[in-house]
Amino acid sequence: MLGMKVADMVQLFVKPEAPLRVEAFDGSSMGPEDAPLCIQVRNSRAVYYLVDNPGELGLARAYLQGDIDSPQLIPGNPYGVFKQLTQLKPYARKPNPVKLAEALGTIASHGIRHPEPPSIEGPSKLKRISEGLLPHSKAGDAATVSYHYDQSNDFYAMFLGPSMTYTCAVFDNPRVSLEDAQKAKLDLVLDKLNLKPGDRLLDIGCGWGSMEIEAAKRGIHVLGVTLAEEQVKWGQEWIKREGLEDLAEIRLMDYRDVPEGDFDGICSLGMMEHVGVKHYPAYFKEIYDKLKPGAMLLNHQITRTCSYAGKSAGPFIDRYIFPDGQLASPGEIELKVHDAGFEVIHEENLRQHYALTLHHWNENLVAHWDEAVKMVGEPKARLWGLYMAGCAYNFEMNNIQIHQYLCIKPNRDGTDNYPLRPWWPVH
Repeated sequence: MLGMKVADMVQLFVKPEAPLRVEAFDGSSMGPEDAPLCIQVRNSRAVYYLVDNPGELGLARAYLQGDIDSPQLIPGNPYGVFKQLTQLKPYARKPNPVKLAEALGTIASHGIRHPEPPSIEGPSKLKRISEGLLPHSKAGDAATVSYHYDQSNDFYAMFLGPSMTYTCAVFDNPRVSLEDAQKAKLDLVLDKLNLKPGDRLLDIGCGWGSMEIEAAKRGIHVLGVTLAEEQVKWGQEWIKREGLEDLAEIRLMDYRDVPEGDFDGICSLGMMEHVGVKHYPAYFKEIYDKLKPGAMLLNHQITRTCSYAGKSAGPFIDRYIFPDGQLASPGEIELKVHDAGFEVIHEENLRQHYALTLHHWNENLVAHWDEAVKMVGEPKARLWGLYMAGCAYNFEMNNIQIHQYLCIKPNRDGTDNYPLRPWWPVH
């Protein structure tokens, strides 16, 4: 580019003593050659992406297209580079207005361009609304859940592993395998709900059916519901292979449309992120009404660390991962649970367990990288590597958490007969 070089533009925002090297397509560079992190700006499209959307969305678009890269990067697991980038925050600075105007003038001198976003990017919230997909309406939820989950089941299997369990595992220690840790999580949920053979369980947002398999193996009658057709197909075939059709069922159905009631237990694992904070009261009331008196809910969801943070997960997550996704703080959730009539009898934070789960998923993606790129294309494979690595970092830094709430619907006289912590090991 004529005028200001790309490396000079970067230095408007980053102090020169930052442990960073930048190498750009126009031959410019900044930072020492032996810096621990090198970022390569490979073409002008990266610059135009960042001018159009100066925040995380512009960066994501450039990265997914390969316009920004790094020799230190492992695309299936970019955790190391992601962490190094976040550690550059102390070196950030506000640009000089005159120099910023000069940079924008240099870019404009080459023509005003608005490059198309990656083909895997979803529509904006405004566009979704204009098409009648109101956030957290039944139609909106069906569309957004389908966008996220109706990918290739074989692609998900590459990183989730044979359990196909897309929620936080529970590790006795870091050396436990992912499969054993996922089974431990499912067992923990069922043990907390204290269900016995013959009892009836509703699993809201059942995924690919791992809970249905584990519950049915215990003799529990379990109904799972999801809005993702691909998950239903996988789960129904799995149930049939295990010969558990008399105990387990999976339906393509909104939880609000389940006609049955009087369940002995309900679990919701990683589904609340789709509900929307304003809809929490209606959500918990719906569950409350579907349970027998004395029966329980196990609610498992990602949370914000504090209540004053924004609820939206941000433009990158909204466009690429969870459209309309929202997170609330643990206290806000517990308040809504109590207001619905439940008593919360146990709550725990599994934050560190989710970070470890995500590291396993990233490692699995790396192991199947070539196959994943062949199946879904490099931008989508890069997307999932970035998303999971970023989540792992944010769980480790306590920016987000994952909480389980065990909630009981009191008996008609206000009492309950729940045994004292039956899932705790006896020593």
